[in-house]
Amino acid sequence: MATSYMDYTLPSTQFTYDLSKNPLFKKDENNYINSLSINQLNTLGNTSLLDIFLSTGNVVEPHIHQNATELVYCISGSAVVSLINPFTNELLHFPITPGQVANVPQGWWHYEVATVDHTHLLAIFDAPVPEAIFGSDILRLTPAKLLAYTYCLDENKVQEALAPIQKTVIIGPPADCMTSTAPVSNSAPNVNHQPYVMPNVQPNMQPNTQPSMQPNTQPNMQPNAQPNMAPNTQPNMQPYVNRLPYWGTWVDPRIIHEPGCPYYRELPVNTNIQEER
Repeated sequence: MATSYMDYTLPSTQFTYDLSKNPLFKKDENNYINSLSINQLNTLGNTSLLDIFLSTGNVVEPHIHQNATELVYCISGSAVVSLINPFTNELLHFPITPGQVANVPQGWWHYEVATVDHTHLLAIFDAPVPEAIFGSDILRLTPAKLLAYTYCLDENKVQEALAPIQKTVIIGPPADCMTSTAPVSNSAPNVNHQPYVMPNVQPNMQPNTQPSMQPNTQPNMQPNAQPNMAPNTQPNMQPYVNRLPYWGTWVDPRIIHEPGCPYYRELPVNTNIQEER
C-alpha cells in the first residue's frame, strides 16, 4: 500500500516513471534489467519491480531476496523459473510462457533461464526496495580454503574453478565467458513442474533390487558396502554425493568426497576437556 505519511499536495509527488532511465544491469543489447522502486517513484508504496529482458540460454543468476517475495510474470518469450524449496530440500523447475507466473517466496534460492530469444519478464516484489544476495558474490567472497575444508574438496580445483568470478554476474554467462559448457537450459530438459532429483535416488532403482541379488543382501543396502566400511557410513544410506540435490553445474561430483578421500581431514579434537574435568 502507499505510505500514509505521503503529502500528495507537494510538487515533488511522482505518479509516473520511465524504467529505461534506471538500468540495474546490462550485459548486452538483448540481455539487461531495469528497476523501479520507491526511490524512483515516491508514491509506489510497498511494491517494486524489475523489468527483465533475456535471450536464449541467458540466466538471471542464482540468488535470494532476503526482504521480499518475487512474483515472476512472463510478458513474451518463455523461461524456466527454478527454486529450491527449503522445506522439502527439492530443486523445482517451473516453465512460464506469456500470461503465466511463478512465485518465489521470500528468502528462497532461485534463478531464471530464458528458453527463447526476446524473452521479457516482469519481477514484482512486495517491498519498496528489493534486496538481493547473488550466488556469484557468495562464491567469489567466500575463501576457497574454507570451501575446500568444509566440503572436503581439492582446494586447488576450487580456486581454479572460481578464479574467473571477479564481480557480481547478475545475468550469466558473462559476456567474456570462453568455456564450452552446454547452455544451462539443457540441465533440466524434462521440465514438468515436478522436483528434479538425482536419478539414482529414485525408489526401486537400486541395482541390487534385481532378482539376481544375493539372498542375504538387504533391499536398501549398497551392493559394494564392505564389512570394514568407514564407521560413519550407514549401510542403508546413499553415498554423500547421491544425497545431494541436483545443482546443475554448481557441484562437480568428481571433487566431492567422504572420509577416506585424499582431501578429507577430521576436525581437531580437544583432548584436554576430560583432563580439565
